[in-house]
Amino acid sequence: MYKLVLVRHGQSEWNELNLFTGWTDVDLTERGVREAKEAGRSLKAAGFNFRYSFTSLLTRAIKTNNFILEEMGLLWIPDEKRWQLNEKHYGNLQGMNKTEMVEKFGADQVQLWRRSYDVRPPAIPEDDPRHPNHDPRYQGIEDEAAHPGTEALLDTVNRIVPLWQNDITAKLKEYKEVLVTAHGNSLRGIIKYLKNISDQDIISLNLPTGIPYIFELDENFNVLKDYFLADEETLKKLMDEVANQTKK
Repeated sequence: MYKLVLVRHGQSEWNELNLFTGWTDVDLTERGVREAKEAGRSLKAAGFNFRYSFTSLLTRAIKTNNFILEEMGLLWIPDEKRWQLNEKHYGNLQGMNKTEMVEKFGADQVQLWRRSYDVRPPAIPEDDPRHPNHDPRYQGIEDEAAHPGTEALLDTVNRIVPLWQNDITAKLKEYKEVLVTAHGNSLRGIIKYLKNISDQDIISLNLPTGIPYIFELDENFNVLKDYFLADEETLKKLMDEVANQTKK
């Protein structure tokens, strides 16, 4: 049996301000640091002993991954940083307040941009300093998907599934347990694939920050069991917090 642990980064500065973040590189809040450390303590108490981890190229995920491993005494293990694990790119919405965007464009339109499977937000022009083309992290990467001006969840799934199939599964075969610390939408892409969730139903999946989501998989990577490492009351509260970000 293999064990895959998915953790959405702890609360970020723009989560706290209720801003669309996407590929914008922001730091964790004090709450986000606490969430990350608590995730590490919970995983250690549950008996996990990782030998490999994956994270994105964004600070909030990298720091969360490090805090988790530090609490587990595992900062020494290899961690692989991959752009495919970045958050969905929210295009020109990045930096915009979610409730203000609802007031300007209406709840239905913002919900389409935020959560629909195949509708992309307005794109950032290539000459905009915020475009990934101007970020040294993505220079030298030939894959066009590493230079988006905007993305739908569909695009995020299309870049994350090959990483799962070719790289993460290989490390699971080698180490049996793997930690993946990333973002709400990139992790939803993995979950959608693993659980064969429909394009419509994935829209309603809300991943809380800092709560480990455990998948127990058979030798063919079929899901035997999946569960969050949190009590039901805490989990519901945090999921509702994510779901209600566009409400006043």
